[in-house]
Amino acid sequence: MNEAGLCDALLIIDLQNGVCYGETQLHHLDELIIRVNQKIECYHKAKRTIIFVQHNDADLVKNTQSWSLIPKLQTEKGTHFVQKQHANSFYQTDLDLILKKHQVQTIEICGAQTEYCIDATIKMAHGLGYRLFLEKSLTSTYDNDFMSARQTIGFYEGIWAQRFLTLV
Repeated sequence: MNEAGLCDALLIIDLQNGVCYGETQLHHLDELIIRVNQKIECYHKAKRTIIFVQHNDADLVKNTQSWSLIPKLQTEKGTHFVQKQHANSFYQTDLDLILKKHQVQTIEICGAQTEYCIDATIKMAHGLGYRLFLEKSLTSTYDNDFMSARQTIGFYEGIWAQRFLTLV
């Protein structure tokens, strides 16, 4: 992260209608959208790489409403859009090639869902040698049978911090 608090790239994972709006709304979604859009604006002004990742599966079928990125996101400022079919955003995608092409060494990550696609992507990116940064509470999820969404986010941030990324 440079002196302005920016990395070489911003990676926004799975902020899609079908991910964010299930039986209930994703935890702190309205705040998350505002903060992600602020990040997008900063990275755009600094002419940094902004990558949107979208999951494709039986529930998130490409080119459907559920697959689409949520309309409140400033997607027009995205420099790349990556399609994936696995929780790991690097698995069988061109994400690593895009990052290498743009000489990215540091990545700021945000999006959904904390315990699935965010976790898998963070661990893979770390294993590939990228330096990762995450602003506290800039991922989200739903309540589950064991923890509230808030507890889940805190639990994973505790695992990631100083092991896989720098939590800011």
